[in-house]
Amino acid sequence: MKYIIGLSCLFFLGCHNPKRNSEEILLARVNDAFFYKSDIDFRFMEGLSKEDSLFQVQTLINNWATKQLLIDGAVLNLGQETQQEFEQLVQQYKSDLYTSSYLEALVKKNIDTKISELELKTIYDQNRELFILKEDLVKLRYINVNASVSNIKEVTKRFKRFNNEDKIILDSISLEYTSYFLNDSTWIKSDLAISKIKPLQLGFNRLLLKKPNFVQLKDSLGLYLMRINTYLERGNLAPLEYVLPTLKQIVINKRKLKLIKQLKSDIVNDAIKNKKFEIYN
Repeated sequence: MKYIIGLSCLFFLGCHNPKRNSEEILLARVNDAFFYKSDIDFRFMEGLSKEDSLFQVQTLINNWATKQLLIDGAVLNLGQETQQEFEQLVQQYKSDLYTSSYLEALVKKNIDTKISELELKTIYDQNRELFILKEDLVKLRYINVNASVSNIKEVTKRFKRFNNEDKIILDSISLEYTSYFLNDSTWIKSDLAISKIKPLQLGFNRLLLKKPNFVQLKDSLGLYLMRINTYLERGNLAPLEYVLPTLKQIVINKRKLKLIKQLKSDIVNDAIKNKKFEIYN
C-alpha cells in the first residue's frame, strides 16, 4: 500500500505542471514537463566549488528526468482503471493528511495536560498487569575514579555518608571522575548499571547488585565506589514512580481520543447550525 500511495503521489506531482513566469530560466524538458532553475534549492551547495556545484545540478536534473520518464512510461502502460485507483488513493491521502493535521492542531490547543496524582494512581491500580517488570531495576549511586587521586579517602568518606553537604561537594568535583551516577533515589535498569560499572560484568560480581550495601571494586580503569540501596527483580510490579511517564501518556492518549470525538461532533453540529451542512430527503 505504501508503494502504491508513493507511486500515486509521483503521478500527481509529476503530471502537475503549472504555468511559470516566462522570465524563469529553463534547465530541462521531458515531454510536457519542465525543470527550472527556481526548482533548485541552492542553499545545500554553499561552500562547494564551481565544479562540484555543476555536478550537483546535473545530478538533480538527471534524477528529475529519470522520474519524469518513469511517470510518462507508467501513464502509457498502466490501464485507465489502475490510474483512477491511484488518483483516488492520492486524494484520500491528501484528505487524511489535511484532516489529521487540523485535528492535531485543535487537540494541541484545547487538551488539558494537567494530571492529578489520584488519576495516575487510579490508572496504575486498574492496569497492574500492564506494569509487570520485564527487566531488573536498581537504585544505586556510584563513582569511578582513578585510584591514585590524592583525595580518594575524602571522596570515599563523603560517598559513604552522603548527607546534603556531601552531595554538593561530590557533585562539585565531578570533573575528577571517569564516570558517575549520584541520583540514588531513581530506579534504573540493572543492565544499564552493569554496562557503566565494568567490574560488575565479571560473573558473580553481578550478584552484588542484589544486596543493599557499600562496595569497592577495582579494574584497569580505576576504583569504583558503589552503594546499592534497593533491587527489584523482573516479574514484580513496577514501582509507581518508574512508570509515571507511561501512566501520563495513557491518560493523555485517552483524553485525546475523547477530545477528537467531541471536536468532530462539534464541527458537524456547528456546520448544521450555520447552514453549512444539510442532508436532503
